[in-house]
Amino acid sequence: MFSKKMLWGSLIPLALLTGTPSITLAEMPAHSSEQNGQFNHIEQPLGLKFGVAIGGLALIGLELWWFLLYKSSDS
Repeated sequence: MFSKKMLWGSLIPLALLTGTPSITLAEMPAHSSEQNGQFNHIEQPLGLKFGVAIGGLALIGLELWWFLLYKSSDS
């Protein structure tokens, strides 16, 4: 079984990584003549963005639970 110290030691770096602001690089101009026919910007619904983010966090939580907290039947 893992101790609380080990659990906090693994969760604190994860919290620091998710709380760190990402560096945004300069964007390409939106209306260049070369890109007009290649790709179109599609705005996704806000509910879909939240759903994907919550689903990803749920999967990360499931993996953390599986590898750190799950008790096997052998013990």
